[in-house]
Amino acid sequence: MGIYSDPELLAWFKQEYANRVPTKLDMGKSCIRFNNVKRIPFDLVGELVEKMTVEEWIQRYEGSRD
Repeated sequence: MGIYSDPELLAWFKQEYANRVPTKLDMGKSCIRFNNVKRIPFDLVGELVEKMTVEEWIQRYEGSRD
């Protein structure tokens, strides 16, 4: 869910997805919809998960509530 709170991370993901997956990205505000299990870029999703820690997400979330 942290992807929408970080414009740079979102831009990185969109570009990397386009580079690695032949189909168009189907994405909502905080969800990515995969229509074909054979085309899920697990390596990319893994890289995305590593880019924001739980502590960073909590800090962003709490900062947005002020």
